[in-house]
Amino acid sequence: MKCNTHGASIGNPGPTACACIFRNNHGESKGGFAANLGIANALFEEIMGVILAIEIAYYGNWDHLWIESDSKLATLALKSPIIVPWELKNRWLNCMRKLNSMQFILTHIYREDNHYADKLANLRLTVTNFIWWQSPLVVIREDLVRNRLGLPNFRFC
Repeated sequence: MKCNTHGASIGNPGPTACACIFRNNHGESKGGFAANLGIANALFEEIMGVILAIEIAYYGNWDHLWIESDSKLATLALKSPIIVPWELKNRWLNCMRKLNSMQFILTHIYREDNHYADKLANLRLTVTNFIWWQSPLVVIREDLVRNRLGLPNFRFC
């Protein structure tokens, strides 16, 4: 199972959210989530996205998990847990124990390649709870198809 995570915030600290999309080895969407995290900083939201992805995969009995995060610090937290904010430390350590029963990899992906998770995280800033969906939301379906076909996505400012 491949999972793309992303966090979004307005300010640092400020309102934050994270989102994740799970896909199988054929690139087919198997579900995803978006969660409003309240007021926090950018590191908190990125690591929380990874934590939620690990927990969902673990309880879903997905024993092969590849997480791509656009946060370099989130990927470094595996090697150096001192990076993890104290509020998340216990949950992070519990996730590390869960990973003992899984084949797991966490890699860095550039923001430009993680645009559908970015869209979902920004959407999540506008609501107040956690949402899980089985099929992709309309706002990202085209992006997922483009990604599955290997088509490029350009970001214009």
